[in-house]
Amino acid sequence: MRIAQVAPLTESVPPKLYGGTERVVSYITEALVDLGHDVTLFASGDSQTSAKLEPVWPRALRLDPGIRDRIAPHMLLMERVRRAADQFDVLHFHMDYYSFSLFGRQDTPFITTLHGRLDLPEQQPVFDVFNNAAVVSISDNQRHPLPQAKWLTTVYHGLPEKLYTPQPVEQKYLAFLGRISPEKRVDTAIRIAGKCGMKIKIAAKIDAADREYFENEIKPMFSLPHVEYIGEIADKDKAQFLSGAHALLFPIDWPEPFGLVMIESMACGTPVIAFNRGSVPEVIDEGVSGFVVEDEIGAVAAVNRLNTISRERVRQQFEARFTSRRMAEQYVDAYNSVIRAQKRSRFKVVDGAPNV
Repeated sequence: MRIAQVAPLTESVPPKLYGGTERVVSYITEALVDLGHDVTLFASGDSQTSAKLEPVWPRALRLDPGIRDRIAPHMLLMERVRRAADQFDVLHFHMDYYSFSLFGRQDTPFITTLHGRLDLPEQQPVFDVFNNAAVVSISDNQRHPLPQAKWLTTVYHGLPEKLYTPQPVEQKYLAFLGRISPEKRVDTAIRIAGKCGMKIKIAAKIDAADREYFENEIKPMFSLPHVEYIGEIADKDKAQFLSGAHALLFPIDWPEPFGLVMIESMACGTPVIAFNRGSVPEVIDEGVSGFVVEDEIGAVAAVNRLNTISRERVRQQFEARFTSRRMAEQYVDAYNSVIRAQKRSRFKVVDGAPNV
């Protein structure tokens, strides 16, 4: 199958440091290549892939201080894909609703994976109008605000099976990994660790948009004796960081569409203690790969029950449910579905004659 993967230009594919969507695009792309498909990746020029790379912009926008208008490169991206669309059997977009209008008017089948939150009121009229664009959710919970969307399937994120593996290190702390922002609640994680009398290591990025929040609300907490902030870490450092943790704390305060860090932790055999929000109960198997709790009290109690969880079993759950090969195979099923639907629509009988 000839497949186009279309990634945002904000980060490279995969990202150099933090970046969820572009990281998943990389995992999908590489797994599809491994399955024998002919894949072209439209992305920033500093991306790395075994597929054919179509570099739309020289460098990831987040790492380019000269970029002031981030919409312009993405408009160029859309046009580049449109001009090449007839070279592919299917187009796979990872850019929210950017593709709906333009690509709803051409013949190549396409799907869009929605990676972000969908509970914002301004999104409702968009999906009211574009209710024939096939979209893929990354959890069933993500769909709830938009029942009118044309949901094709749910495909959970996956990681390359050997990307992160359990490391032979002693567990000495609780971990927080990801981004410092109000909805991720690193402050809650710090309080949970404090109540347990345990050290917490925080490996997290600080976006410019969250800088004021960090300075006012979080930075003062970093002076607490049980807190160690190690900054943003790269892929190569994650296995060691997560393997050295008794558990990953994921005390989110928003409807998380998936939460890639949860399966990164599971790949290392590290259980996850997560708040019951968004996709969490779909990803965590209660008492097997971690604990789903309602609040800080529940999280503290879960830390005290970590001895009931087998780290080997956590890793097995990752292998059974969240590998990139499994993810890619499910996307191939989705591609075949929209290709078949497109063929049927071309041969509808109109006034007794085929509409071709």
